[in-house]
Amino acid sequence: MRDPVRRALTRRNNTYTPVEEEPDERLVLGVKFAMVMVACLTALEIAYLAVLHAWSSEIFAAITGLSGSIFGVFLGKKVA
Repeated sequence: MRDPVRRALTRRNNTYTPVEEEPDERLVLGVKFAMVMVACLTALEIAYLAVLHAWSSEIFAAITGLSGSIFGVFLGKKVA
């Protein structure tokens, strides 16, 4: 089975002769890294909540920013 990130970033041409354009390897690795960082920051936020019983706006802002960047890459790659 192919890599789901690579498959999601592959651009397909919907004409009579289908053409697939593979994404750049650096883009795939960058998206995977960002996804891992979102998971780590989420775990950090959960630990922060469990230990200090407080919400960290800075960690949540980092999670939001990275998530927005990932969604932007997926949408931008499909449209362009």
